Amino acid sequence: MNLELDQDGHLVDYTIWNETVAQELAKSLELELELEDWHFEILQAVRQFYQQFGHSPATRPLIKFLMKTVSPEINNALLQERFNTGLVARHLSRLAGIPKPANCL
Repeated sequence: MNLELDQDGHLVDYTIWNETVAQELAKSLELELELEDWHFEILQAVRQFYQQFGHSPATRPLIKFLMKTVSPEINNALLQERFNTGLVARHLSRLAGIPKPANCL
């Protein structure tokens, strides 16, 4: 699959995103992660945040949003563990096909 990515590895056109694209992005991040239904539910919520607020979320607002929209059980440690990363907002934005959060280096 040939995806057009920006200099930070994010999709240039977020509207082409689907589950296959997300899995391909996960491989490009070398997360050693096979995305499952739970991951896709989270990634859909990340996309919903972007569409609702017009920007990619930083970690704290993202977790608050996920707690309200997906499950009150969600926290930073759970996301780090299930997505195999310490860069929650950055990697979830990439996997969800949306631009890099403004506060990420």
